[in-house]
Amino acid sequence: MSDTTPETIVSITRYEVSVLPRDDINRRYFTLFVELTRGGWIVHDGHGAYDTDGDWAPGLAVAHEFADYDEALALARRLAPNVTVNGHTASDAYRRTQVSTAA
Repeated sequence: MSDTTPETIVSITRYEVSVLPRDDINRRYFTLFVELTRGGWIVHDGHGAYDTDGDWAPGLAVAHEFADYDEALALARRLAPNVTVNGHTASDAYRRTQVSTAA
């Protein structure tokens, strides 16, 4: 038996996708997750999941399972500006909370 330490394996299994910066107070409400499941990568918001057309349904059972994360990330990036909470989109929240750099 060998005394060598086995290699440590690190796996990225979840990405956060949002138009809001990490320090924005509203980010947690307007963030999508791309997460690796047993069946593939899914896009969800913590309450429901999205199919390939970007249609949302409650729960994760309806989620489309992408074979690779590139497709799932592309969908999440497309949907992120329009994530809606209480009638306001992520883009609305961005415009309300981010200081304008225009003179």
